[in-house]
Amino acid sequence: MKKHVKLISLFAILILQITNTMAQTKPIEADKILGVFWSPKKDAKIEIYKKATLYYGKSIWVASQRKDTENPNVVLQKREILGIELLINFKFNDGEYTNGRIYDPESGKTYDCKMSLNGNKLKVRGYIGISLFGRTEIFERISAK
Repeated sequence: MKKHVKLISLFAILILQITNTMAQTKPIEADKILGVFWSPKKDAKIEIYKKATLYYGKSIWVASQRKDTENPNVVLQKREILGIELLINFKFNDGEYTNGRIYDPESGKTYDCKMSLNGNKLKVRGYIGISLFGRTEIFERISAK
């Protein structure tokens, strides 16, 4: 009887270790968004990255260098577009990235935003109030992280 209990215990420990190892090596579904994407006009590359449990995106390449002149904050109008965090505070929830904000350097405005990933296409919807009143743009993946 003791041999059976020991054998079952060892087998259970082995299964738990294998399961734990597989869980650690399998990419988390939410992290599939990590990587570099073309902006819709292909005039910028946006890197999606993670801080703690939230997702962000910043410009890492722009076709033409320029300042953030449309920003309503006069101090920020002097900063370069390159390196700006454009996608802020997204939380992954049931296959969607929600509760985030998107900054549009073309208008200087910031909007509520949600995103969803379908293969290499990142659907980004900026809106005011409710997502019914907004615009959707498609960002195309360049590379995964």
